[in-house]
Amino acid sequence: MAHNFLLLDLLSYLEPMFCVLALVTLLRSKAAGSFVYLVALLSVKIGSSLICLPLLYFCNRGIEWHVAYQVYFYVYWISYAFEAILSLMVIYSIFKLAMAPLKGLQTLGTLVFRWVAVISIAVAIGVALNPHMTGVKFMVAMVTQLQQTSSILTLCLLLFVCFAVRPMGLSYRSRIFGVAFGLGFLATTDLVRAAWLSRSSDMNSTVNIVSGISICLTLCIWSTYFAFPEEKRRLIVLPTTSPFLRWNQISMALGDEPGYVAVGGIPPELFAPAELEVMRRASEKMTSSHELPADSSGNPAIGGSSSMRSIPA
Repeated sequence: MAHNFLLLDLLSYLEPMFCVLALVTLLRSKAAGSFVYLVALLSVKIGSSLICLPLLYFCNRGIEWHVAYQVYFYVYWISYAFEAILSLMVIYSIFKLAMAPLKGLQTLGTLVFRWVAVISIAVAIGVALNPHMTGVKFMVAMVTQLQQTSSILTLCLLLFVCFAVRPMGLSYRSRIFGVAFGLGFLATTDLVRAAWLSRSSDMNSTVNIVSGISICLTLCIWSTYFAFPEEKRRLIVLPTTSPFLRWNQISMALGDEPGYVAVGGIPPELFAPAELEVMRRASEKMTSSHELPADSSGNPAIGGSSSMRSIPA
């Protein structure tokens, strides 16, 4: 038990250090514009650690235990809620970056993702609603449910990216795949940890140690991906039978405005004089092209081609 406590204490101090490392490498790679929400997620983690760790250290060393616990509790759960929301936004940005060459699928997926996110938040609030829950318990239940929903969406995205990494011109060294893989690793450990904590409230358990190690490993993975140059995205060449190409064409057609055709009953006053003149000239040209050519005497030609011979009686 003492060894677990010391290891958890060490991991709690290593996490903000690895967060700073990942944030510095991300900013130095000049990829912050593409991963804005990841920058925000790392910043929230760093800010939360800068507040919570001094509270743990100075508890009963100048700060009263009750006050330290209250501040730590609200800072931890509020930052946890922000991390859950920002994780959803990181998933959203990863999807948009992965599907950037196929604008139709990107637009359709964005619409579906927004609806799923709204439904997930509504489900999280609905599950947390209970007449016997106070404000604090409601907040904890809602944030926990939102984090679990975010983890499930992350795993779904990771599965999609693994299948689409080659058709979308990406590689396993792409930063898009690296960020998605890190999020999937975190999501898996979060789901296992949530399932374990629902049966046991021991904060010094092996599951919490594994969770802390997974967070540090994820931050190291992100730091590695952003520390080295990224491979250029390959030219996407899809076969005509590719489902990506077909669904992209369907998705692009879904948002188009329909055309309109005038059927009849249109008064001439609706047209401009220039339009009426164009239609008159076109009508005259069509009429003259259907008239029969005349012979030298001015009568219409009847005999047809000169190569034709009369048939003897």
